[in-house]
Amino acid sequence: MGKSEFRACLILGLVTLFITALMWLPHYLALPNFYGLNFSEGFNTIYRNFDGIEYIIIAKSFYRPELIAHLPQSLSASYYAAHFPGFALVILAFSPLLGFLKSMLFSSLLFTYLSTVAFFFLIRRFKLSSQPLWLAVLFLVLPARWLIVHSVGSAEPMFIFFVLLSVYFFKEFQETKKSSFIWFSALAGLVAQLTRPPGILLFIAIGIYALYELFWEQKGAFLQRFIKIVQTYLPFILIPLGLLGVFILYSFTYHDFWAYFHSGDNIHLTLPPFQIFNKHQFWVGEIWLEDVIYILILGFFGGLYLWKKNLRGMGTFVLTYITATALVTHRDISRYALPIFPFLIIAFEKVLISKEFKIVMAILAVAFYLYAQNFLIANVAPIAELTPFN
Repeated sequence: MGKSEFRACLILGLVTLFITALMWLPHYLALPNFYGLNFSEGFNTIYRNFDGIEYIIIAKSFYRPELIAHLPQSLSASYYAAHFPGFALVILAFSPLLGFLKSMLFSSLLFTYLSTVAFFFLIRRFKLSSQPLWLAVLFLVLPARWLIVHSVGSAEPMFIFFVLLSVYFFKEFQETKKSSFIWFSALAGLVAQLTRPPGILLFIAIGIYALYELFWEQKGAFLQRFIKIVQTYLPFILIPLGLLGVFILYSFTYHDFWAYFHSGDNIHLTLPPFQIFNKHQFWVGEIWLEDVIYILILGFFGGLYLWKKNLRGMGTFVLTYITATALVTHRDISRYALPIFPFLIIAFEKVLISKEFKIVMAILAVAFYLYAQNFLIANVAPIAELTPFN
């Protein structure tokens, strides 16, 4: 790592800490009225934001129903099968030093920083923009839903870090043709899968990309091309094997291999697509959904634009992920789409590095902050006493 890279990592670390501290400050001070918002519940609001406590419960019980039953929460033990163990294991690893609540926040903060650094190096290494540091800083606040998610306990920062790492190593393989990078990419994909269920979309995207290479890019006899493709991308079988491992774990803890699919109303995929525009869906319940249209436009257009820019691996992942997102029936669609936004930033980087866009971001900085705080205040789990989770 050169001096410029080290300096960038230091700046990103300071910016990550500054933004997080700014998000936490009114809660820490328990301000009764700031810009009309009430923070009098104090820092417990940060601790109690969804879904952090649920991962603490997994870290403490490791899905054993008899242990979950002794914790002060009202959900069925099967509910936690929808939350994969990766982030909970990280919380558990730091808990002897920090306690579970602080470990939860530290883990989110750590992976937020690592995600930002990985994003910076992805852009810099492959010359995807002339302003990698600005885009990495922008990544900390765009989209605004990401600003909320990485300020509390959540698995998304860890998941996004390993997605970025997997894409980075995949791109490195494309540049160097060294097979070791495929293994690194597959291993990062495996950890992403152990962190959140959508990790399987990485495997599906790789499969689609492999088919593209098989039928359009490779030369020679079909059988030879097929064997070469299989040999090249075989390491990615680790991703579905990781999913299988989680289900095997559930077969021991829940005595139900399919516990993930029996976890209640946690599975939000429906056919036909675009059922989010049905207000009668359980997790929708309203008609004010125009923002979802804009997210889908950005996703599909960004994926196609990445293909046009010859970033076909990234484009395939974005298009695979946004297609799956079109099947999601949950009002919080912006959270489900978070893993594609780093790549959308790359797709639209020429606009995002412009002076005009920077002016707009300065004008809207307060709006971003108020949106995030308004959300944080309301998005709390109904848990009165946090001591059992510490």
